Amino acid sequence: MEKTLKLPDLLRLIDERSTAFRAAVASAPSLDVQVPTCPEWTLFDLVQHLGEGRRKWAAIVGAGPADTPPAKSVWGAPAAPREREALLDWWAASAQQLLEALRESGPDRGCWTWWDTSQSPQTAGGAARHQLQEIALHTYDAQITVGAPQPLPDEVALDGVEEFLSTCCATTSAWPHEPAAVDYHATEGRSWRLTLSADGARTARLPEPGTTPATAADASLRGTAGELVLALYGRIPVDSLKADGDRRLFDQLLAWDPDE
Repeated sequence: MEKTLKLPDLLRLIDERSTAFRAAVASAPSLDVQVPTCPEWTLFDLVQHLGEGRRKWAAIVGAGPADTPPAKSVWGAPAAPREREALLDWWAASAQQLLEALRESGPDRGCWTWWDTSQSPQTAGGAARHQLQEIALHTYDAQITVGAPQPLPDEVALDGVEEFLSTCCATTSAWPHEPAAVDYHATEGRSWRLTLSADGARTARLPEPGTTPATAADASLRGTAGELVLALYGRIPVDSLKADGDRRLFDQLLAWDPDE
């Protein structure tokens, strides 16, 4: 069975997606254009959000094990400049800070994360895995803004489905509806199950293609790994993929906030 991406691959892919993000922003007619997938933001807002977030996570990883993230005074300067070339340089420096912090820390060192009840580790390696998805998703946002959306790279997308289910869905908070099992099938040949119950939500890879799980799913979603990631993050509608079973489960999952 395929393993999750190792830190060197994560760093390589973060660097590649960061470069693609910069290229998309550089090609935009204006920094004031609206981002269709984040309609409350302009392209400048998107760059500012992504750059500040990467500087924050660089500080989080650099701080090591902690109960709270570092204060903004640690990572908040300099502010994102308004001039395009200066903004692009600021973004490149933001991505570099993150890469350097992850490289220096190594994958196993602990750090603060917001996903303490998930199935993802509270380590620099876990942070790197999530940071790749954040940058890849917002690169898609920038590309669609300039009219040139590209599919998520296969490596990124295949890891992205599992990372989302493990980090953003898995929780010890009780599922507020009837127990259920939801399967996600990537056409590249990998599948996952999300199990929902009063004990929370847990995910696991399903057996290899050609084998049958012990129990049937209540609903399933099928598409390329990239399509699954975009649907999980609300970038494309679930109805644009092949859904089977109780489709209400997908609406319930989108509406569920385990912290409430």
